[in-house]
Amino acid sequence: MKSALRRALGMSVLCLAAVWMARAEPPKRLIVIDTQRMSLTLYENGKEIKRYPIAAGASGTPSPVGVFRVVGRFVPKAAGGFGTRFLRLSVPWGVYGIHGTNRPGSIGSHASHGCFRMFSKDAESLYALVPNGTPVIIEAGPYGELGSSLRQLSPGDRNAHVVAVQRKLRAMGYYTGNADGVYGPGTSAALRDFQADHGLPAVDHVDQRTYDALGIFLFE
Repeated sequence: MKSALRRALGMSVLCLAAVWMARAEPPKRLIVIDTQRMSLTLYENGKEIKRYPIAAGASGTPSPVGVFRVVGRFVPKAAGGFGTRFLRLSVPWGVYGIHGTNRPGSIGSHASHGCFRMFSKDAESLYALVPNGTPVIIEAGPYGELGSSLRQLSPGDRNAHVVAVQRKLRAMGYYTGNADGVYGPGTSAALRDFQADHGLPAVDHVDQRTYDALGIFLFE
């Protein structure tokens, strides 16, 4: 089962999927969203069973990257911006979902506010196939949750890069909060302490020098 899933997903997604590989009983169904190829693929027991085109977040409102779950769902009363189906994801720093759309012309482009748009008929198909709890792996480049680059972070940012920094700071004893992807006062205080201990300028942002000191690097 595990080898079949590895072959199906490929190495770039495995950076995000390692937690599922280690489970004695991998999930029966798994969603993989590739925001570069603009595709959503549904796997069952390691085999691809459905692939759908999507629209993802625009440059100013990017989609989340990482490993999440389907945690909720609803059928809109009217077929508006969410189309006819909505699946909510367990992204800790905001409300994001997979849903239909009343703008089918946007499918295949970076056009949303961070959610994943599908043709309404495809959203209805997916909705019927995946239960709550289904894992969802979202990638946006070859470097797992870091996407395609290390972006500079500032207070107020909400994304997977903040999660990676928070995890490192927590592992090193500087941060005691949840790795929720929100660059708030707790993250700022932890960074200042870390910078002071490592001879870095006391600046309230994460730049390349800070990433290097934290040991956060891009790798496939």
